[in-house]
Parts: sequence; C-alpha cells; structure tokens
Amino acid sequence: MKSVAISDLRANLLLWIEEVKKGKSILVTSHGKPIARLSPPEDEREAAKTRLKALRKTARIGDILSPIGDEWEND
Repeated sequence: MKSVAISDLRANLLLWIEEVKKGKSILVTSHGKPIARLSPPEDEREAAKTRLKALRKTARIGDILSPIGDEWEND
C-alpha cells in the first residue's frame, strides 16, 4: 500500500484518485501518522458470492417434508 502525506494529497488529489481507480489503496498520513485510507469500493456482488461459498460448507441438507412421527395437538 502506498503512503502519502496529506499536503501532497491536497496538491495532487486527481493523480491519487486515478491510482485508487486502478485498484490500489493509499494510506494518508499527517506528520507521519496514518489518518485515513483511500481504497476502491468493494465489489458487493463478489463479496456476497464469497460469503455464500463459505456458508455452503456449513449447511446441512435434510428432508423437511416427511413427517417426523410426532403428533400435534389441534385447538
């Protein structure tokens, strides 16, 4: 991740935004201390697919239609 001083960011904002558009993250610093991070937006669709793939490993598939043999009371 690239690091940029806030004064340089102000002076060259359009150039740094172009770097972010290319997919790079930038750490903004003030007096050498990190204060912010500029990063491209997360692809929500791909993130959702990744979460679903992880959930797929924990799912249990069973028969939900067959009776279980228990009798229910009716009012």
